[in-house]
Amino acid sequence: MERRCTSSLRHDPRPISLTRVKAHATAAVSIDPAILPPGPRIPAVSPHGRVYLAPLHADADDLGTARPSGPLAERIEHAFQKGQGHGVLHLGAAEVSADLPPDFAYFRDLGRRFVTALRSIPDAEEERDALHVLPPDDLAMMAVSAPPLLGAEYLNEEALVSLWADMEQALHAELQETRESVGAYLKRQDPLWNLVGRVGFHLVENKGNQDAPFAFMATYSTRLSQARVKHLPLGKALKEYAGSQNRNALLSLLLPVQRAAEHSPLLKDLLDSREVFEAQEWTPKEAYRFLKDVQVFEEAGVIVRVPDFWRARRSSRPQVSITVGKKDLPSLGMQALLDFSVAVTLDGETLSEAEVRHILEGADGLVLLKGRWVEVDRDRLKEALSSWKAAHKAAAREGISFVDAMRLLAGAQGAMSGGGSGSAIDQAAGRADPEWSQVVAGPFLKEVLDKLRGPEGLSGADPGPGLLATLRPYQKVGVRWLAFLTQLGLGACLADDMGLGKTLQVLALLLLIQKEQGDRLPSLLVAPTSLLSNWQGEIERFTPGLSTLIAHPSVLPSAEVARLTPADLARVDLVLTSYGSVHRFPIFAQAGFRLVILDEAQAIKNPAARQTRAVKAILGRARIALTGTPVENRLSDLWSIFDFLCPGLLGSTQVFGRFAKRLSQGDRPNYGPLRELIRPYILRRLKSDRRIIADLPDKTELYAYCSLGKKQAALYRQAVDDLTRQIQAVDGIQRRGLILSFLLRFKQLCNHPSQWLGDGGYDPEESGKFIRLRELCEAIASRQEKALVFTQFREMTGPLCDYLTQVFGRPGLVLHGATQVKQRHKLVESFQSESGPPFFVLSLKAGGTGLNLTAASHVIHFDRWWNPAVEGQASDRAYRIGQKRNVLVHKFVCRGTVEEKIDALIVAKQGMAKDLVDADGGDGGALLTEMNDEDLLRLVSLDIKSAVGESGSGEA
Repeated sequence: MERRCTSSLRHDPRPISLTRVKAHATAAVSIDPAILPPGPRIPAVSPHGRVYLAPLHADADDLGTARPSGPLAERIEHAFQKGQGHGVLHLGAAEVSADLPPDFAYFRDLGRRFVTALRSIPDAEEERDALHVLPPDDLAMMAVSAPPLLGAEYLNEEALVSLWADMEQALHAELQETRESVGAYLKRQDPLWNLVGRVGFHLVENKGNQDAPFAFMATYSTRLSQARVKHLPLGKALKEYAGSQNRNALLSLLLPVQRAAEHSPLLKDLLDSREVFEAQEWTPKEAYRFLKDVQVFEEAGVIVRVPDFWRARRSSRPQVSITVGKKDLPSLGMQALLDFSVAVTLDGETLSEAEVRHILEGADGLVLLKGRWVEVDRDRLKEALSSWKAAHKAAAREGISFVDAMRLLAGAQGAMSGGGSGSAIDQAAGRADPEWSQVVAGPFLKEVLDKLRGPEGLSGADPGPGLLATLRPYQKVGVRWLAFLTQLGLGACLADDMGLGKTLQVLALLLLIQKEQGDRLPSLLVAPTSLLSNWQGEIERFTPGLSTLIAHPSVLPSAEVARLTPADLARVDLVLTSYGSVHRFPIFAQAGFRLVILDEAQAIKNPAARQTRAVKAILGRARIALTGTPVENRLSDLWSIFDFLCPGLLGSTQVFGRFAKRLSQGDRPNYGPLRELIRPYILRRLKSDRRIIADLPDKTELYAYCSLGKKQAALYRQAVDDLTRQIQAVDGIQRRGLILSFLLRFKQLCNHPSQWLGDGGYDPEESGKFIRLRELCEAIASRQEKALVFTQFREMTGPLCDYLTQVFGRPGLVLHGATQVKQRHKLVESFQSESGPPFFVLSLKAGGTGLNLTAASHVIHFDRWWNPAVEGQASDRAYRIGQKRNVLVHKFVCRGTVEEKIDALIVAKQGMAKDLVDADGGDGGALLTEMNDEDLLRLVSLDIKSAVGESGSGEA
């Protein structure tokens, strides 16, 4: 049996959130339900762009939506176990009438569109074994309109094209299995798909007749002997199916027409008068009645062919065009006022007052304008024009803010009305019919938005020689984007994938500010306490010219932090503190900052939390949020982060809730306005993007600096005291043995006090490494990626696996020296499966060589072997032939301890790295054991300020 760990640890008191779920990706293979925890399922998208069902945890923000349950849930899960194509095809074909939440309804809509396209193929029955269902042209737009999903960042046009192809494969597989006709197959899925014939409605322009410029004909498809299918006038069906013996066949053929007639008065009239069986010449008014019912006909199973102008009518009808931001502004912020104008346009061309008057005084329906047919609804057009002219008068008096302008452009203004000075604009937007009005950005605003949405075109922003690193092209783009937004006074969310260098991009931005800033105003960085050491290390490494102050009890006594003044902060370029300190010390609310930067910004996802309120009260000219956790997954997280970045953009929580609810309603929920509203302020690059991967090294090594908990620090100091006493009484081989035993003890204490004490407790809060591991793996889980976790201690594999089971929400695998050889292959095979366990804990000796584990894109060295070659071999279990993703190697180091100091020795003296440890790869080293007492004790001594972080400071 493969080793799956079950949790025996004390449970993490925090609930497992949706972002902490490691949902497995599924290819077109079956999924073992046993590897998923019980409970409701939600559709999710894997890093490979595949759709599958993930568990929904109790604390997930679901807007009170009822999830599928009972037989409905069982049917859906059974379909998805066959693969994404079968799952989505089942939703679209078999669950047509089911009451589904927005995420399931979104994929049902795609499946329904697939079936509708299938039904529109005239020769579907004849081409049954080689059916090709062409995908629609608007899949890119459909990807943008997706509701919040786990893995939404992986959903794009390419993923939907692949899903469409998988539905086609699933259809072929199911038809092959059942040997049914297409019509019989669909009828079995749902009676509404009772495709019993191929009736077609055709409307064409009849240019030779000015009185009746349109012609209509209904046809049907039939097989003549062994020849190909031909399309004949529907009237001939009355003769072909003459006789009582063919009555059922005729009724079956006409059933889609009869079903459509139940919802189309025009078609009912045509049937009652039997005119549907003959060719018709139609006036524009008659043609318009027909065109308005096209969707009804198609949904009933009738093939419809219409003139091109109708398919593109949204862009070729006269519309009220509202233009905001024509004129340049010297500066731009959330409350900047923009100009605002109203006109009536056709295909972007402004119509004259005479042309508008002619339209409004003419007839409704199809109107020949400028040599082509366009749709006109005078009442709707007049109402839109009247509303926007009233809004224009208000804007002329009061101006339109940048926030209002962005809402208008996204189509969100009316649903997010907050009253106040913009009430006239709100009312106009609320009344405006989106079919007959559009908001466009003027030249100035369009240029700004183009740069925000496509930062590759930005120039400048060179941090200069103060940056001791070479920025990669995408990182240069990120720095320019951050600089552009902060200069405008707008909030920025840098949401790059883990390992793409968010820290380095921010440090480069701070160097730019240092060069350009006239007045002395510091920037503030707020991060989890466990990451302050990482920031300190990166600053020392890449930007030593930045002056910093760590305003945190791990570096300054709490009394000194409390006595800091704005003048004290103004002496440095960057102030670093933790989320817990922000609400504990009033200085952060009193001082003003150039930038307020949040690392791991999901820390403020709870709007009601004390630290969230304190962070949002900090004054800054511009704000930046750093998060590798996608903001598309949960609406509450999204709102809270943007309430910090761009206050007011998403309205209050109540307004935003109503807005989100409106987006989720209807047959086709559309979250496009929300995504369009926030898109200018988010820059997200993925490791899976070939343009990024092509520029990255295949393997990137990162340090994960950890603090010590109180108990760890106390036991570590006790160990140093014990070594100091004992080393003076021994020499020779005894001295060497004593040093090796204490080096082992220090390593164990850095891992967890329970490893040294042997008490079996392993409380996660007592170890800085466990806390850091949780933070790192929560991010890995949210990206649906896999991780290898190496430790040199066999006794640590179990506790680590138990703990990670809680973090990922699913069990993982364990391999160590006692694992039977015949089981190793089964473990590897299980892990390599796309739907397999999300993490693999390995002892370094047993798992460091000979395994191919390319399913992992993260390698974590929980404790250090102090031999780069051995660690490199272990890392290469993931980085080897067959690996298609960038591999991130995370090296855990406890600050202020022997781990940090020996790592510094290895880095400084790579040539001696092999000699630092014993030839057999033991825990100690020849060079270490030969040190004199003073150097050795200095090496193992504890730098308490560096070592003790959140656990030592007592912060929550």
